Amino acid sequence: MPATEALATTGFPAPAGGSCDLLVVAGEHSGDQHAATAVRDLLASRPDLRVCALGGPALGEAGAQVLFDLPSLSVVGLVEVLRHYGRFRRLFAETLRWIETYRPRVICLVDYPGFNLRLARALRERGLSRRGGGDIRVLGYISPQIWAWKRQRRFRMQEWLDEIGTIFPFEVECYKDTHLPAFFLGHPFTDPRFRLQVHFDPDGPLLLLPGSRRAAVRRIFPALLGAVRRARGFLGDRPVRVLYPDRPIREILEAALARMPRDTRPELVPVGEGSPAAAALTSSGTMSLQCALAGIPGAIVYRAHPLTFAVGRRLVKIPYLGIANLLLDRPAYPEYLQGAAGAAELADEVARLLTPEAGREAESDAAALRRILSTNRYLDPGGWLLSHLDPPAAGSPVTELGPRPHS
Repeated sequence: MPATEALATTGFPAPAGGSCDLLVVAGEHSGDQHAATAVRDLLASRPDLRVCALGGPALGEAGAQVLFDLPSLSVVGLVEVLRHYGRFRRLFAETLRWIETYRPRVICLVDYPGFNLRLARALRERGLSRRGGGDIRVLGYISPQIWAWKRQRRFRMQEWLDEIGTIFPFEVECYKDTHLPAFFLGHPFTDPRFRLQVHFDPDGPLLLLPGSRRAAVRRIFPALLGAVRRARGFLGDRPVRVLYPDRPIREILEAALARMPRDTRPELVPVGEGSPAAAALTSSGTMSLQCALAGIPGAIVYRAHPLTFAVGRRLVKIPYLGIANLLLDRPAYPEYLQGAAGAAELADEVARLLTPEAGREAESDAAALRRILSTNRYLDPGGWLLSHLDPPAAGSPVTELGPRPHS
């Protein structure tokens, strides 16, 4: 029985010990990983705190009691969301029931705005959050991309959230015309304990990174394989490797590879094992930023459902999809979207990425990105959560829990 259907009969488990200090809601793999670092630092400082989560394995390993594996339902795009609407409605109702029953002191909503902002609004409407006259403090960690689309959301967010912590420095300015406090908490990839899951090696494989959302992977991966087939003549003996986040994504990849001769299939490697790379073709997700920070020459490949893409072109008002390109304000990672992501075009791009000149450019871009993402941090995410669970006395400094970021 699917997990969302089981909710109708079993619901989420009660918090261990009967109460919850902090509930974390992280609906994507990247959010699960980023929130896990904050929770690990928080519990190292205050092991008496009880943390529950709608999240994935990373939050569980950090010490949170995982009530439901929310990233396992991650979808992207208008059409895909509509297809799974019934599942999310049941999940949403159970989330509200659990919160109303067990009343966590603080709720941290990590990214995932389609679900999390609706939850913040419902908490206010039911009088559960401080914004609605209740006792629960509601925080946002990792801002929605209001700088890209639905900019007016910030005025509704100020009515639903107590505070928001951002991972990009320019995002703080987006909230200056609201009364929602916003603070730059540094980017998780600049935490000195964070190990990038990729590193540059000019003799390494060509890396394929189709993403972590099932619908997107089904559309992007065939384009990547087409490029590999076209590039075989100059790739020679250079291996091709695909990184994947979990078993469901691996199954999608295996189904696509089953149509290829066995001796030409790329190697499938769990993303947690990491990999060297001479170049990368990647989706526009967080792994594209990891590749750029690692100094790997790369390009972004994006294919969505035609309706999703058509709607997105009307709503999204940014020059680039890749966050590294936005931060650098230039196409450091060329972007191949929809029909432009053809086999011939991508194969030509791979040939360019494997040149020494592309490697030097990528190294310079990586240094610039690290500088941008590691300066002017207000507080680390774990310390930020602690400041809301255990507010310092007036005039007292807030407590840093994590190390200072690498610059």
